[in-house]
Amino acid sequence: MASVHGAIDAFLSHAAVERGLAPKTIEAYASDLARFASWLEDAGIAAPGSLRREHVIGFAQALEAEGLSARSRTRILIATRRWIRFLLATGELAIDPMEGIVTPRFGQSLPKVLRPDETAALLEAAAPDTALGLRDRAMLEVLYGAGLRVTELVALPLGALDSRAGVLRVFGKGRRERLVPLGEPALAAIGAYLERGRPALLRTGRLETDAMFLSRRGGAMTRQNFFSRLRRLAGIAGIPSDRISPHVLRHAFATDLLEGGADLRSVQAMLGHADLSTTQIYTHVSRARLRDVVETRHPRGGGEAGRKP
Repeated sequence: MASVHGAIDAFLSHAAVERGLAPKTIEAYASDLARFASWLEDAGIAAPGSLRREHVIGFAQALEAEGLSARSRTRILIATRRWIRFLLATGELAIDPMEGIVTPRFGQSLPKVLRPDETAALLEAAAPDTALGLRDRAMLEVLYGAGLRVTELVALPLGALDSRAGVLRVFGKGRRERLVPLGEPALAAIGAYLERGRPALLRTGRLETDAMFLSRRGGAMTRQNFFSRLRRLAGIAGIPSDRISPHVLRHAFATDLLEGGADLRSVQAMLGHADLSTTQIYTHVSRARLRDVVETRHPRGGGEAGRKP
């Protein structure tokens, strides 16, 4: 029979190797489960097979007594739940000690999104008459058209694009690979950039690079560089700086897909989310948009449509 620490090590190894979770996620799990292991040791529990419901409840109460926020307690208990599911799957536990235990609830802020007209204005702000403009337009089209994370965007090599199939080969968190389809505007923008923009930028650099998107000096783009360019383009488009970030375009991609009728599983696959619950936040954003439409357009909504002339 494994010890508590041995079972935790086995779970972390499984999460890293077989599930391919990101190193930071593994570190967070390790930290949270070390806290649980310490509590179990103080409670005299040496083997995971001895875990009972009262132990999990006692641990949750101890976390609350420490004054931890609901968000922190939820994160720790989610790590605990996933470890326990691993124990059940491997036969170390026969009965789930967390069955029926509800994690603390806390307010979840909705992601910021752009209106479709704002997204269009942002794309138009990147004038494709210079090498930098061609690059910026291509990066924006890919970010919005494929829902990439900014780290995935700047890390794209030239070989990531299959122009015939119209897809990008992307490596996300935990080096998980996914194929993301691109629409015609994004494919046309990348094509124009690769034909006229990238060669011009490459000539300014000292070294050859296979990075798809290059900086003014001919090196690979960085997150910071792109964020700076994005802020500048947002200013041209009339979008306040506090409402724009690379992730906002990823949010816009997901929200616009769902509002266009895409199913949640498809959006999850394109975003590269390991857990469907992460994608479900965008259904709340869609509802918030619908509420805004009702309030501004319906005669009883209180907006312009509801005002008498």
